[in-house]
Order: sequence, then C-alpha cells, then structure tokens
Amino acid sequence: MILAVIVGAFFSFASLYTEVLWFDQLGYLEVLLTNWGGSVAMFLIGFLAMFLPVWLSLDFAYRFRPVYAKLSNELDRYRQLIDPLRRVAMLGVPALLGLFAGLGTAGTWPQFLLWMNRTPFGQVDPEFGLDVGFYVFELPVYSSVIGFASTVLVISAIATAATGFLYGGMSVSGREVRISRTMRVQLGIIGVLYFAVQALNLWLQQYDAIVSPSSGFLPFGAGFTEANATIPARAIMAGIAILVALMFLVTAIIGRWRLAVVGTALYLVSGLVLGLAYPALIQRFQVNPSARTLEAEFIERNINATRDAYGVSDVVEIAYEASTDTSAGALRADAETTANIRIIDPALVTDAFAQLEQFRQYYRFPTYLDVGRYDIAGESTDTVIAAREINLDGLNTQSWYNSTIVYTHGYGIVAAYGNQRTEDGQPRFIESGIPVSEVLGEYEPRIYFGENSPPYSIVGGPEGSTALELDFPSGGEGDENNATYTFSGDGGPKLGSLFSQLLFALKFQSEQIILSDAITSDSQILYDRHPADRVAKVAPYLTLDNDPYPAVVDGRIVWIVDGYTTSRDYPYSTPIEVSAAIADTYRPAPQLAFDTVNYMRNSVKATVDAYSGEVTLYAWDTEDPMLKAWSSIFPTSVVAQSEMSESLLSHVRYPSDLFKVQRSILGAYHVKDAGTFYSAEDEWVTPNDPVSNPAAPRLQPPYYLTMQVPGSENPAFSLYSTFIPRATGEASRNVLYGYLAANSDYGPDYGKLTLLRLPKQTTVPGPGQVQAQFDSDADVGQQLNLLRQGQTEVISGNLLTLPVGGGLLYVQPVYVRSTGDTSYPLLRKILVSFGEKIAFEDTLDEALDALFGGDSGAQAGDSGGDSSAVAPDDSAQTTPDPTPAREEPVDPGAGDTGVQDPGSGVVISLELQAALADARQALLDREEAYRANDLLAAAQADQRLTDALARALVLSEQ
Repeated sequence: MILAVIVGAFFSFASLYTEVLWFDQLGYLEVLLTNWGGSVAMFLIGFLAMFLPVWLSLDFAYRFRPVYAKLSNELDRYRQLIDPLRRVAMLGVPALLGLFAGLGTAGTWPQFLLWMNRTPFGQVDPEFGLDVGFYVFELPVYSSVIGFASTVLVISAIATAATGFLYGGMSVSGREVRISRTMRVQLGIIGVLYFAVQALNLWLQQYDAIVSPSSGFLPFGAGFTEANATIPARAIMAGIAILVALMFLVTAIIGRWRLAVVGTALYLVSGLVLGLAYPALIQRFQVNPSARTLEAEFIERNINATRDAYGVSDVVEIAYEASTDTSAGALRADAETTANIRIIDPALVTDAFAQLEQFRQYYRFPTYLDVGRYDIAGESTDTVIAAREINLDGLNTQSWYNSTIVYTHGYGIVAAYGNQRTEDGQPRFIESGIPVSEVLGEYEPRIYFGENSPPYSIVGGPEGSTALELDFPSGGEGDENNATYTFSGDGGPKLGSLFSQLLFALKFQSEQIILSDAITSDSQILYDRHPADRVAKVAPYLTLDNDPYPAVVDGRIVWIVDGYTTSRDYPYSTPIEVSAAIADTYRPAPQLAFDTVNYMRNSVKATVDAYSGEVTLYAWDTEDPMLKAWSSIFPTSVVAQSEMSESLLSHVRYPSDLFKVQRSILGAYHVKDAGTFYSAEDEWVTPNDPVSNPAAPRLQPPYYLTMQVPGSENPAFSLYSTFIPRATGEASRNVLYGYLAANSDYGPDYGKLTLLRLPKQTTVPGPGQVQAQFDSDADVGQQLNLLRQGQTEVISGNLLTLPVGGGLLYVQPVYVRSTGDTSYPLLRKILVSFGEKIAFEDTLDEALDALFGGDSGAQAGDSGGDSSAVAPDDSAQTTPDPTPAREEPVDPGAGDTGVQDPGSGVVISLELQAALADARQALLDREEAYRANDLLAAAQADQRLTDALARALVLSEQ
C-alpha cells in the first residue's frame, strides 16, 4: 500500500513538474503559477468555508448538550455505538464535506480573478442603469457566493439537529418536539443567517432577470412581465425574508418557535404567490393579448444589446437592387474583382496537392486547405495554401526510434494561385518543391509544430554530431539518399539529466526515453505541438477559432490563431450555441467548454512559430473590457498590437468562426424595428451548401475572396456569406435576400461589415436554386455526360457568389476524377450564372464572355490575354520531380558516353537522349489519353512530359 502511494505520488509529481518545465521553456510560467495558485487559494477558501461552520455546529451542539438528558433505549444504543468514533467523526465529517466543497470551488478561480480585476464596459443596462461590467464580472461572483453560503447553512442546520437529537438537545415525544435552550439559540442563529442570505439572494435576483430567459416573447432579458411583476415581486420577497430572519432572531431569544414556523410558512406562500402565480397571471391576462405593444420597448432593448454584444451594431447596410442585365461589357467596372475570382476549390484540391507535392508517404496535407493572399510580382494574389506536414501513419517501419528521433518534422509550404490552373486542370503552383522554391521569399521551411505533428519528438544534439533527423528526401528511394538535420532552436524542455529523462519517461510511459543512446545532454523533447493546443494552454481564458492557418511571415512559417473572449452574462443579449453556429460543410460541430455565449470579441490574435513553437499573443481588440481584465491577471502574457510586423499584419484575416456567429445573429437581428421583429416576418437563414450531401445537409461555409464590395472604394480580401428567407415546406423560397461581407485587409476598414439588402420582391436566385438550374440545364447536362464517360466522376466545386455588374454572379468550378487509387480531381469546366442566364465553358474568362453577350468587359485570372494565362507549356508551372535529386560530386575520371548527331556533329549524351525519348513517349501517351477521355492518364502523362523536358533542358546546357 505504501509503495503504491509512493509510486502514485511520483507519477503525479512527474506530470506536474513536466508542466512547469513546458511553461517555463515557453516563457509563460506566470500563467501556470497563476492557474495553480488561484486553484489552490479557491480550494482552501472553499474547504475552510465549509469545514469551519460545520465543525463549529457539531462542536457547539455537543459541547452544550443537556448533561442529564433522558434518552430512549434505542438512542442510547446508537450513542454508545458512535461515541468511540465521535472525535474522528466530528473532524472527519466536516473535513470530507470541506474536501468536496474545495474541489468544487477550485475551478472558479477565473471568475474571482476577473472580479478582482474588473473593468467597466462604459455601457449601462436600460433597466437599472448599472454598468454592463456589473453583470459580466460581479453578479456571477455574488450569486455563487450566496449559493455556497446557503448550502453551508443548510448543512450546518442538519449537523446541529442530528447532534442534538443524538445527545438530548432535541427530542420527539408523540406530537411534541422538545428543544433545549442552547439548541434553540443555535438553530435560531442559523435560521437568521439563512434568511438573511436569502434576502440578499432575492435582491440580486432582480438584476439576474435581465441576464436570464424571459417568460414571454422576448428571447432573453427582462420583458414586460419581468419588469413589472417579477422584479418588484423579488424586492418584496427580499423584505419578507428579512422579516422571517427577525422572527428567527426572536425565537432564539424568547423561545417561541411558533414565530419561526409562521415566518417560514409566510415565506413559502409568498414565494408561490409573488414569485410564480402573480407573474404568470400578468403574462397570461395582460401581456399575451397585447404582446406586440407591451413588449415593444423590451424588444428594442434586446435588439440593441444583441447587436452590441456580437459586434454587429455598426454594420453598413446598402440597398442593392441586383440587376439581371447580361449585356456586353457589364463587368467592365468590376475588372479587378473578376481577375481575382477564385476557381480553385480548397476542399477539392487536397488530393492534387498530395499527388503532385507530397513526394513521400510520410508527408501529408490537411483535408481542407486554407485561402490566403501574398504579394506576387507586386500584386496581391489570392492563394490556396497548405503546410506539408509529417505523417507517421505513412511510415513503412513503425518503431519508437523512427517516430520519435528520425521523422520529426514536415517541410515547406505549398501554395497555388487561386484564380489560375494549368491546361490539364491541375493547380498552378506558386510555392512548391523540396527544397522549397522560395517564391514567397526566403524562409525556414521545417515544420516541427503543426496540426498533424507527432505527440512528441526528441530533437537536438551537440554541435558537429551526426544528424539523426530526416530533413527531406533528396534522391531515389532509400535512407542513404535523404538529407538529414539537427534541430537548432529552443522548442521544448531539455533532457540533459537522467532525472528529466525519468520524468518524461513516466509522462509518456516510454522507457525508451531513458534507454535510447540517441538522447544526449543537448536533446529537447517537443510535445503539445498543435498550434491551437499551445495557445489554449498559455491563454486558457480564450475560446479559439477552429481554423488555424499557416503563413510565411518574416522568413518563418507561423500559424495564426484567432482567440475570442466570451461571456454568457451580457444583459439583454440573446445567447447562441457557438458549436451549432459554426458547423458547416467544412467543419462539424466542435465540442466547446463554453458553448453558449451572448458576448463575443476577437480580442487576441496569436501566432505559433512552426519551427520553434514560440507562442505570441497580440492584443487585437484593445477596447475589450474582458481582455483588459485578463491582461491585468496575466500582465506579461499579451503584447501590444503595435508589436506586430507589417508582414504579419498583411496575413491577418477576419476570423471565420466569429463571422459565422455574426451571420447567425444577423439572420434575425438585421431587423431593427420591434414590430417587425415580433412578427418574425423578415427572418433570414444561411442557405445549405448546395454541393453537400442532400441526406445530411450542412450550412454553406463563408468564403474568402478578393473583391470590391459595393460601397467600398477598392477591392479587399473579404469573407462573405449569403442569406435566404427563413421558411419551411411549400412556403420556402431559395431566393437571395441578403449578402454579408467582412473586410479582412488590415487597415482602417478591417472588420467593416457590409450588408447588401435585396428587395423583398427579388427574383435573384439563392445558391440552392442556382445549383438546381445548373443540374437541370439540358446543355450543361449533355456536356457533363461527356465528361462522365469512361467511369469518370464529375465533382461540383464551391458555389461562389459575387456582387459584380450591379447584380450577383455565381461561379462554380467543375472537376473530374478518374477511377484509381492515385487519381485526383482536375478542373475541367466553369459554370457561371447571372440572373436567369447560365454559361458553361472551359475557362472562367470564356464563361463570362459567353454569359455577357460575347464580351464581359473584364478578364478573369485564367484569361489567355495576359501574362497570367494558362499555356500548354507554362514555364511558371514548376512542379518538382517527386524524387528530387541531390547533387553529388562529379568524378573527373568518369566521363559520359554520348552519341554524335549526324546533322550537327554535336555529341548528345545518353542521359539527354533518354530525356528526349521520355518526352516523346509522354507526348504520345498524353494524346492517346485525351482521345480515350482518360483525364487522369492525360494529367500523369503531361507531368512526365514536363519533367522530361526540364531534364533535357538542364542536360543540354551542360
């Protein structure tokens, strides 16, 4: 038993001390110590607040028991049985209750620290005129203290009565209850305290009415009934509770229990009458018949508070008539927007990235790629981007040494143009290859911290020692052809001593950490490597966005993570379930610790260095009172926004989860008129994704695009979503009612929300209706059937909506995919729609021209009329050899044997001959594949042709 306790204690110590090492190495030890210190302090407060009153109640009840009390034989036997354990029980019972109480209060340290560091919101509630900070910071603390005190007093009363009953202070004879004087005084004082606490509780419940659901029409907050019945009733009930407390005081002094009994009955009856019956009668007979009129003032309160709490009170609303004119030149004024229309679907090109840029099975890309923007040739360019991360599941040999020492990191960023593709439908890469091409600038390509990093890796070593980590493949198959590397950063706790190795061996339950000779005094252990996990540990008060995204910033790959401060106590603001609001085709509903909130701010933008794991928290919403409070609690953890570099600022974007919550709120709260809100005649919803599974439909995700939103002066990287009217069954109409866009470019307009309102009599189809038009169009169907020949699958890409040409343009890329394990979707066609007209062409530029009278007036990114055109032999498409060769020293005595060209006399090397032969064969194979409509084989042949020509070009220059 003792040995088991010692072993368990050491395991616990190992877990705690390794956390200290992790936080200390990262520079956030303050956060851990504050967390632990707050938890310990609140545990001790909870323990003592329960232990002392209960112990004092037991001790007083026993100490002042009647000395000569006559007990029944049965009670006497119980007492004799208990007496030997009395001292233990009188300490043990309060201690056990204190233990449970302490464990319950230990987790409330954030609430109390926020209360101690509270900051005014600068806004007052419309009912009591108190600062919003009172409800967010103070009321929850006061309510929890009162609830705890009530529990302690009830338990103390029970403990007093039980002790008195056992030791003669209280006896029951028939219908008569006899209580000794000291017992009467003790119970009377407990009664006084209990009803005094209830009076305070009832008084605070007045304020709680505006942070609670309403009994009437109002979604949240005090409505007419609460303001005119419930709140006054609670004030009266507080006075009655004070009166009952005085009755118990009189009872304690003069011994008349009838007063206490009558007072308690009065309290219960008045609670039923004033607390339940009276508000219910007011609601039914006064409010319900005239709810639209009586609730109007309170509906306005709810609308204003909800819009303020979710940051949508400053939405710029524009009446948008949405023209359906498809005459020639209609897009001339929107040339910059059309040039940036994204035709690459980040949800469909993962397999293409994997086939073309993965190179080895131990690398991988995420299921859904990210959309960003970079300056390419002096112009901001939308990109589809992903990090090439390590994938231990792809290792042929699974061993502790391989998964921990050798395969430790991913390598490089892969980025493709969002608005371009190659002739055969592949993504046109900007940044690619191993080693990296560095088109995005010179940067550290190694990814030790990412979304798919191993649970832990051991890296580092003495300077000049043999490198053990695989860096990247640099030749043919086999370990001897791989480049190796030794981590040189500061990314994790050191394993320099046997003691530290023992601690981490216990933490990860692996004896190899002690036994392996690969671990040296300079070794480091990297763990908790997911960017969101690292930010969550150093900023436990933040709710994090579910989409961390990579960016090349100042020569490093960093993960950018958006953090939110949230509350569920904003007065009059309607709560929302965040998990339900953010679920869509890309993201299932996540499990969140604090799911229901009614206040949300993007207060922090965090970065995680993909090489070193360094976490930096930047204060983004500097006016947020909750962030101010947390910054007071953790004064060194959050740095000022001014510390963000220009490079980093150029990659921040409006966070998608916040945008999803805001669009969910605006579905109802775009309405500002109380009467219209009450009738719910103008409610909107986000449409289901038209390309999602009809059997399990999900909301259409918002999309990032560079476009010029009506009302703005210049194009901006934006996040948008659409609205259709809320209706079910035969009444449903999939027509567009609203279009919401958020500016994502850093600057004065960052975060600007623009809402385009379409007329209610609009005939502009919504996404679902447009998709139905695409699917039912005879000409489109005929062409799709041609694409489906040869068991080829046709896949519809994301359906984009853009406010151009005075109307709304729909754009959908169409991919085809052949059968086979190594196949991947190729972009073959573009569907477009404007008003009632549809076009279906090979390129977006051709489709727009076909849609707008033969000349749209603008060029798309895949146009053949500029330098960004897709050409058959586009030299910008630099897809590297999947088995990149490593340069080897040339042996001067080993010359190439060549063949002389009879026409020119030039000696052609055998390697050049082979490259040209490979090119000819690949060309023939591509032509044959196109004739057979085998698009996958054509793409593979085209890739071989590109590789062969590249090899021939290099060899011809030697």
